[in-house]
Amino acid sequence: MPLTLNLLYPLARDALFALDAETAHNLTLDNLKRMHAVGLGRMLAPSIPDDPRVVMGLTFRNPVGLAAGMDKNGAYIDALANMGFGFIEVGTVTPRAQPGNPRPRMFRIPAANALINRMGFNNAGLDAFIDNVKRSSYRTRRRGILGLNIGKNADTPIEKATDDYLTGLTGVYPHADYVTINISSPNTKNLRELQGEDQLNALLSALKRRQGELVDQHGRYVPLAVKIAPDLDLAQIDIVAAALVAHHIDGVIATNTTLSREGVTGMAHADEAGGLSGAPLTQASSKVIEALHRRLGDQIPIIGVGGILKGSDARAKRDAGARLVQVYSGLIYRGPTLVGECAKALKA
Repeated sequence: MPLTLNLLYPLARDALFALDAETAHNLTLDNLKRMHAVGLGRMLAPSIPDDPRVVMGLTFRNPVGLAAGMDKNGAYIDALANMGFGFIEVGTVTPRAQPGNPRPRMFRIPAANALINRMGFNNAGLDAFIDNVKRSSYRTRRRGILGLNIGKNADTPIEKATDDYLTGLTGVYPHADYVTINISSPNTKNLRELQGEDQLNALLSALKRRQGELVDQHGRYVPLAVKIAPDLDLAQIDIVAAALVAHHIDGVIATNTTLSREGVTGMAHADEAGGLSGAPLTQASSKVIEALHRRLGDQIPIIGVGGILKGSDARAKRDAGARLVQVYSGLIYRGPTLVGECAKALKA
């Protein structure tokens, strides 16, 4: 039987889970990059069905993507592409480099197939991010769809947040297939205030104006997507949906991590501050997707993310109204076999 990542990962997982979660994360990415560098990456790739989808005016080879957060600096794009994703999203990047929150800041909850993180947009800054993206061959040689996710610096006052997003959009625009506006991380103080009606309309208005200027400057249209939280109530979802339509936003990513601890109460690390992801988020994110879809219909495509740990979870996101899906925490528990399983489930 050929050696595959599907066989290797279950063997490696026990060793990785013996390490601090962030250490294991970095070690895994470094090893994937080494394997890619010596030509082993594609030999170890899972089988992915060809299943093209046109969303936001872009053609995705299959509907399963990598969510932002796995590769914050865009340093591992080509290595991660070996897993067969239909698209890859990297970031979140901020205009200036920042260390993020103090370690430890990532915690596994294996009994619930869950993860809590309070990373805090740790990244090397916009210039380093762009350099990494430019070195990648994913877009140019493999014709892969690459999303670049932007946010604000932690020390930027919330009333000045728009300036950071405009800087980020201007910087990443020439190198992106789409740009994600992250206003929903729970780990940057006050960031989620940008989902409020007045703040959101002001931000999206400024970003659309800048997008129009960049279209003229670069001669191509790069879609904008907004990533929202799973903790919004129905009234807040109405506000977000109305703003997305009013400002002609191209896509919405639902959802980010949750502040809820439902599904992990009483478990080790459950009381750690930060956003919860993994299996406990499955239903909450799907409910937000369903509510958004009722309000948006086919006007704005939804990318579903949150608690996808098996193929049926990906189908549930589709059935709720998502056109594409993204995975991240599920990869930690299932490994790259998850990508192929979800792609096959969505094609079926």
